[in-house]
Amino acid sequence: MRSVAYERCPRVLVRLLVHEVRSLHSVWLWLRRRRDGIGAGDHAAGYNAAQNAMMWSWIGLSVVETVALAFLIPWPPVHLALLCLGVYGTVLMVGMQAANVVRPHVAGADGSLRLRYGALFDLRIPAEHILRVRAELRCPTGALLGVHEDGSLDLIVSGQTTVAVDLASPVPYTRPLGRTGTVRTTVRFHADDPGALIAALRDGDRPLSRG
Repeated sequence: MRSVAYERCPRVLVRLLVHEVRSLHSVWLWLRRRRDGIGAGDHAAGYNAAQNAMMWSWIGLSVVETVALAFLIPWPPVHLALLCLGVYGTVLMVGMQAANVVRPHVAGADGSLRLRYGALFDLRIPAEHILRVRAELRCPTGALLGVHEDGSLDLIVSGQTTVAVDLASPVPYTRPLGRTGTVRTTVRFHADDPGALIAALRDGDRPLSRG
């Protein structure tokens, strides 16, 4: 059991480092008003509107905490260490928010679908794997990913999913910390404008059941 944990540890650390680098890169893209992975003819679908206020509230509280500690801590070494940690933590939180903006879902011009959550999750579904797409509001419990025994997967944002994609064949995915799996039946996820995303998928370059 311990050996398995040790084997997983480097993989988890690498994944965390990759997430941080991507988040910081997202800040750069955000400042330049650019988005990642959007090609000609692709439709970008945002998913973070419902959590914007909460994220910016956390960022604001982090800034207040960092400034407060800078005034309250009298010992220079501790003061400097806490200030650096506070600034870095705030930058990472901004990076998480920026990643949600610059890395939207993508309905490809070729009929494919790319589902993302910031720098943490990226699932590509080729056009030939998509059987049917439909609007479906659900409020599942749990964290970001919900994996079910029937082979379905939920990508949950703000406690909800609004679109369901039935699959013609299984699709592999990687969890945020590196574990892998396969979704066999249905992928459910949230989009701020599900109607526009569904229309873009149905207009893609492939036959698709209208569900």
